[in-house]
Parts: sequence; C-alpha cells; structure tokens
Amino acid sequence: MLFQVGGQGTRPTFFEMAAAQQLPASLRAALTYSIGVMALRRPFLHKVLDCEDEFFSLLMLVLETHSLRTTDASFAESLYGLRRRAVKIRVKKEDARPKSGDGVQLSGLEKHQRTLSVVFLVVLPYFKSKLHSIYNKEREARLQASLWGNGDETVEEAEYFSGGDASLVSGETLDAEATIRARLTKKIQKIVFSCYPWLHASSEGMSFAYQLLYLLDATGFYSFGLHALGIHVCRATGQELMDTSSRISKIRSNERDRLRGPPWLKTLQGALLSCAYTMLDYAQTGLIAAVFIFKMMEWWYQSAEERMSAPTVYPPPPPPPAPKVAKEGIPLPPDRTICPLCSQMRANPSVVTISGFVFCYACIFKYVSQYNRCPVTLMPANVDQIRRLFHDM
Repeated sequence: MLFQVGGQGTRPTFFEMAAAQQLPASLRAALTYSIGVMALRRPFLHKVLDCEDEFFSLLMLVLETHSLRTTDASFAESLYGLRRRAVKIRVKKEDARPKSGDGVQLSGLEKHQRTLSVVFLVVLPYFKSKLHSIYNKEREARLQASLWGNGDETVEEAEYFSGGDASLVSGETLDAEATIRARLTKKIQKIVFSCYPWLHASSEGMSFAYQLLYLLDATGFYSFGLHALGIHVCRATGQELMDTSSRISKIRSNERDRLRGPPWLKTLQGALLSCAYTMLDYAQTGLIAAVFIFKMMEWWYQSAEERMSAPTVYPPPPPPPAPKVAKEGIPLPPDRTICPLCSQMRANPSVVTISGFVFCYACIFKYVSQYNRCPVTLMPANVDQIRRLFHDM
C-alpha cells in the first residue's frame, strides 16, 4: 500500500482518498471567495455570506444526493473515479474467524446506506461547523471579559452606587433583557464551550487513526463513517465509468415515465425535470471548474501577496553634505576632538542641530546665548537647538 501510486487494483491509494476528502473544503473556499468578490458590486449577496453554512450545506445536499443516486459515490469520489460498495462478510461455520480476503463480497449501495452517507457527508459536517462557530464566539466573549472585565459586574456596581429610582429602572431593564431564550442560549454556549474541545479532539484522533491504519493496509475503511456504514471505497472499472452515463439517462427516463396527469401536464413536468437536470449538470461542471480556478488563483495571489508583504530593504540614504564654514566664522581645528571655541578637549560634547558641529556644552551655551548663531557657520540658532551627545556612554 505504501508503494502503490495508482492504477493497480481496485483499492484506492491513500492520496486518492485524501484528495477526495479535501475537495469539499476547497470547493467551499472557492465559492466563498467568488461570492465575496461579487458582493462588492451586489450588496445583497452579503446575505448569502451571512448564511454561508446553510447555503453550502444545501448545495452539497443536492450534489451528494444526486451523485449517490446515480454513481454510488459522493460528489468528490465520483470526480476521482471512485465508487462506494457495501461490504458483506460471510462467516463459514467451520471457522468463526474469516480469513483476510475470504468471505468478503462487495455489492451496490442500499437505500439506507445512501441516506446515511448523506448524513455523514452533509449533516454531521454542518453541525460540526455550527458548533465550531459557537465555540469561537464563546471563546472570544470570555477572552474579552478577561481583558476588559465583565459588563454585568459593572452594571451591578452602578446600581449599588445609584439611587433607588435608578436601581428600579435598571432592574426592570435587566428583567426585560434576561429572557428565558437568552438564558437557554447562554447555557447551551457554556455546554458547547466545555464539550466541543473533547468532541473535536476525539473526532480528529479517530480520523487520524483510521487514516494511519488505511495507509498501513491494516483496514479497508478510510474513516469511521465508512466503517459504521459498512462501505468500502473502490476504484471504478472502465466498464463502470462507461456505463455511468447510460445509467443516468435510464434513471431520468424512468422518472419521466412515472409522471402522472394529463398530457399537457406531463409535458410541462418533463420540461421542468429536464431543465432541473440540465442545471444540475452545469452546476457540477461549474463547481469543478471553480475548484481548479480557485486553486490557481490561490497559488497566484499567494505568491503576489508574499512579494507585497515581504519587507523591502532599501539601501540607506547618503549622508547630507557638510555645512559650509563661514569666512567670518571660527575655523575648525584639525583635531576633531578639540572644541573650536576653547581649543581644549571637549567636555560634555554638545551639538548645534542647525549646523551639526560639536562643542563643549558650556562654551556653546554661552556663545549661542550671547550671539544667537552658530560660531562656525554663523547660521541663526538658539539654546533650544543645543543637544547633548552621549557618544562616550
């Protein structure tokens, strides 16, 4: 199993199963991104984004039901040429333990298996997504309360320090706001906040265990849902892929034959049914194209975003040119550590910001206070433009 790349046998590889499992998430990201872009010009599409979980679950419900009915596979599995088969194990009377590969028969899915497959593919992920959003909201609320304090405590303190009339008014307001529904919602949020991490860790751990066992060829079930339903995912044969279109047309023709009523009503129902099937086919094709376009755009914009967000390192600007020494100003000594005013080693070196030359603090303070200019460049200056230098620290 570890060295199987594909095309050998009916057992799908781990990478095929993982790709089929990740396809709905990529599809949802593609749809969310596309609707978000269109919502910039069509504001009413923001309502779709507000109900993102319900919209996507309804879409996947239609796709998964149609795919399981026509191909005995989920929407993602059908794109990778995979099929679901019911596992039937026959145990011989002589040996209660069946040998590996003996007594295992694969057959088509039954009606209850298709229904439960839709539950595991659509309903359970929907509830998990809603629990995840409730958990995140409760977590943000508790984090905000820990940082900024609890608003209820502030209200109680305000009531304590206020007068009797104010306490009565605030008490009536609190009684109006604290309804049974709000209390029940808060209690549910607390239960979800305490239980969801354990449920999430258990589901992820079980999923990882099944995937590891499947990778090591220790089980034929890729997930707990497939194991609970008794379903193996197999690679479709060439004949099955060729018969898929004929099977779909046969199912649709049988549904048209079941139409009841007058001829004009049958014609109208048949036309509506044909339009629905055509729209469904176009939707499947469009969703497949959306996934690939989203992946390409994700790769393209991710590289562009990395380039834009990467810090641009520019070379340091060149230093400004040295100020010109005035002809009537004090000449600069050859030794840069000598103060031009006292011709001694600088003590408490300070700079005149208007020119940049360094002097003793006492010398330059006295000179600027008396002449209001730089002694070297004769540029106007005041004592507020003298800054001490701490280069010797």
